[in-house]
Amino acid sequence: MLQINSTMVTDFFLTGFQNIDNYKTLFFIFILSIYAMTVSGNLLIVTLVSSSQLSQSPMYFFLSHLSVCDFLFSSNIVPNMMHITLKGGSTISFSGCLIQFYIFASCTATECYLLTVMSFDRFVAICAPLHYTIVVNSKLCLHLAIWSWLLGFLFVLITVLLICQLDFCGSMTIDHFYCDFIPMLELSCSDVSPVVLETFFFAIVIVLLPFLAVLGSYVSIFWTIIGIPSSTGRKKTFSTCSSHLLVVGTYYGSLLSIYLFPSGGHSKNIKMLSLLYTLGTPLLNPLIYFFRNQKIQRQFSRFSVFKKNIQPILR
Repeated sequence: MLQINSTMVTDFFLTGFQNIDNYKTLFFIFILSIYAMTVSGNLLIVTLVSSSQLSQSPMYFFLSHLSVCDFLFSSNIVPNMMHITLKGGSTISFSGCLIQFYIFASCTATECYLLTVMSFDRFVAICAPLHYTIVVNSKLCLHLAIWSWLLGFLFVLITVLLICQLDFCGSMTIDHFYCDFIPMLELSCSDVSPVVLETFFFAIVIVLLPFLAVLGSYVSIFWTIIGIPSSTGRKKTFSTCSSHLLVVGTYYGSLLSIYLFPSGGHSKNIKMLSLLYTLGTPLLNPLIYFFRNQKIQRQFSRFSVFKKNIQPILR
């Protein structure tokens, strides 16, 4: 039976951001503002999609799942980050650290799969439009969404169970503002090679293969767009996938910059990149889709008008 090794370590200490005492309050307000916009933006997307006919469209169905994923991702890290900022560092229990890492990594994996599924949706819509309604039906969309969540949380669970088998000793200080994979392994006095090997394999399945699938989809999409004779047709077709392409570029760009090219380990630069990743990406997704998608904007206008008309009745 699997048991967490709690005899040698019960808590970790997250250092957060050092040398910001003079700007602690300002930095806290900044984080709080970004988090408030992130939560409201993603919940707005979910509300607009679920309360309208947009939920019948595969692209917006997957977009609502992406927003839920971003909401969980941000809420798992940012509130504790604000606490760490005010306190100048804070302890977190061993189990709490594992839970935070599990939710963070699972949401990251799930988002990779959801972005891949959304690229498949755009691929079929642009490259095989006559077969779109047959191929991308509601049953397939539901299955793809469920499997995105299940695989994301299942693969990371295996990593967490392996971490539970490690012994931790010595300094229990994590020079970060959340429990990330590499800083936790650096504190272990056990052989971490099995965990690293397993994580390398899952990184291929979770990050690399989905990224290649997205890349392949957009190569086919661009090739199809180039073949459209009229410039108006090319522009209109490209507009249907431009929002998703921006989200993919932002997400994978920040993800790969942190975990594929981590110069100097989790240094100050990596910590700042992680800050952009944890704060910026969940906020940019709803912003991109809201300001670049006319259907979302029209639904928001209808929702605002409905709310304005219903308020006198509720009073």
